[in-house]
Amino acid sequence: MRLVVIGAQWGDEGKGKVVDFLAEGAQMILRYSGGANAGHTVVVEGRTHKFHLIPSGILNPGKTVVLGIGMVVDLATLFEELGELSAQGVPWAGRVLLADRAHIVLPRYKEMDRSRDQERKVPLGTTGRGIGITYALKAFREGIRVADLFDSQVWQALEPGDRAFLEPYLERVRPLVTDVSALMYENRGRNVLLEGAQGTLLDLDLGTYPFVSSGVSCAAGAALGAGIGPHRLDRVVGVFKAYATRVGNGPFPSRFTRERDGDLEERVREIGHEYGVTTGRPRRCGYLDLVALRYACRSNGVDSLAITKMDVLDGMPELKVCTAYRLDGRSLEGFPASIQALDRVEPVLETLPGWKEPVKGRRRYEALPPQARAFIDFVERSCGVPVGIVSTGQNRSETIVRWNPWTPS
Repeated sequence: MRLVVIGAQWGDEGKGKVVDFLAEGAQMILRYSGGANAGHTVVVEGRTHKFHLIPSGILNPGKTVVLGIGMVVDLATLFEELGELSAQGVPWAGRVLLADRAHIVLPRYKEMDRSRDQERKVPLGTTGRGIGITYALKAFREGIRVADLFDSQVWQALEPGDRAFLEPYLERVRPLVTDVSALMYENRGRNVLLEGAQGTLLDLDLGTYPFVSSGVSCAAGAALGAGIGPHRLDRVVGVFKAYATRVGNGPFPSRFTRERDGDLEERVREIGHEYGVTTGRPRRCGYLDLVALRYACRSNGVDSLAITKMDVLDGMPELKVCTAYRLDGRSLEGFPASIQALDRVEPVLETLPGWKEPVKGRRRYEALPPQARAFIDFVERSCGVPVGIVSTGQNRSETIVRWNPWTPS
């Protein structure tokens, strides 16, 4: 089975934990897009691990992890992460593979990325990791792929500074390189978990363009990044928070406001530790946006949802969710493509009862407070998609499985 895990919001939904949890049922975990602009956090037995490039399933013993075709890879960051795994006693040799068709991020791209964003009339708020430049050069057919590092003609055509950066990594990279499409074919009878980066609303085509990432964050990108046909994807799991967050610039219709919500944004940010893993920037926080979530489910063919960070809402007397938008006196239930429209819409909020008993650490769905279960039921009815996984804390063990997506249909 090929199971795809995507972000169903603006990234930072908790995909790292969900991938780590589901990796137990897989033989291989492949990340199919993005670069070191991603930050995936996994907590196992109280120990926190943060990944930018390496697939989150690496902490499951014996699993093979693959950096896929659609990724853009900073070799310095990759080997820094591998060094950290070694320091933590996590064996990775022979388990980490790198697509020969993945593109390379060069140091000078990072300065180009930062300068380009500063020159924009409306900056996008990029991470400055050179991701957008790398993808742009890929589209211009001027990029450097992993396979090109071992092509003498391409190597000689590189700028001297680029060769100086890359040369120390050549022999370290060589044993990792693989033909991903062939690898997937060889493992066609095994369970493969396909890990996305960022989220649907940051996808280059489906997201709030131009305030998006440069990669393909949607489920369809999994087929490209794994070198397989779309009919080979079996199921899609969408991950979302019990509230919404966004880092960087761009529209955010359900954001908390001081006038309406007081200090709620600051409280949620601190309780939920809502700071970017990659940049450390504070995330904007807001109510769960069901308009956006429905759009993410529809555009990705989501089969089931995984809800995270419900424990952040513990003790709140009431909760609001955005069920529709209002624009110029009209009610909108669809997610507009126009950025101007998204900037102007007002969220239509519905109030639900909160829960006094904590959901933190609960291991059975029946043990959740009735109000928490009612919250989940409301989401399911609104989106028409079941919530199969409920995260009740950061640790791998703090997870409730209502429906296992690895279960054969």
